[in-house]
Amino acid sequence: MKFKVVADSCCDLNKVLRKSMDINLVPLTIHIDDKVYVDDKNLDIKELLRVMSSSESAPKTASPSPGDFINEYEEAENTFVVTLSSMLSSTYNHAMMAKKMVLEDFPNKFIHVFDSFSASVGETLISLKILETLKYEQNPNKIVEKINEYIGNMKTFFVLESLENLIKAGRISTLKGKIASLLSIKPIMRGTEKGEIALVENVRGSKKALKRLAEVIGEQGEKLEDRILGIAHCNCLEKALKFKEDVQQRYKFKDIIIVETSGISTVYANDGGLIIAF
Repeated sequence: MKFKVVADSCCDLNKVLRKSMDINLVPLTIHIDDKVYVDDKNLDIKELLRVMSSSESAPKTASPSPGDFINEYEEAENTFVVTLSSMLSSTYNHAMMAKKMVLEDFPNKFIHVFDSFSASVGETLISLKILETLKYEQNPNKIVEKINEYIGNMKTFFVLESLENLIKAGRISTLKGKIASLLSIKPIMRGTEKGEIALVENVRGSKKALKRLAEVIGEQGEKLEDRILGIAHCNCLEKALKFKEDVQQRYKFKDIIIVETSGISTVYANDGGLIIAF
């Protein structure tokens, strides 16, 4: 049986993972003023950050079309798809529309679309889990069961260094944003069980925020020795490495991976942002 794993471009990878993971990424697009950026391997993240910073409007993202997913589905007997949280993007819905259309013509194909209820490195961990499960399990329905259980237990958190995009998008008032910036307030956010974004707490100062984030892992996580910690950073590798070091002193994860945010994750996290999942 031929299996294929597909994810949208919010699934953040590093060079090692790109080589080792057999996965196809379907790109979203980013719209800033009159410019459109395709979120693929050719996207210059530092240029994207520069354009976002210089624009007065908030960046907007657009999901892949159902046709983009159809192209991926037609190539394999069995396809597993991982998408951004359906509460953050229409990507999941478009992937499901494509599934319905393909199965009308090819009813013997197996296609399952996983709503990650997460983003960024959360999608990465789910994709890794699918590939790992495929090494010993070939029954598609059993794989779906195992991955749904994994998704249900996964936690996603992130710390924002910049509130600029939230202010531009109207999610934080300009006055509150300015006050938070003056006081160096760094919000710790989380992904809810439904895949929405919620505030955990506000912390004053980047160092304290990262220390608190490390503490949250211990408060929220169970059986960490059996889990992989994923860390995605937006243009702040040193911060990610320091956080990894702090976590290693506290906990015994099975593995810790660090990836750089792609275009879509960069829009969410912005410059200096850190996203973790486990």
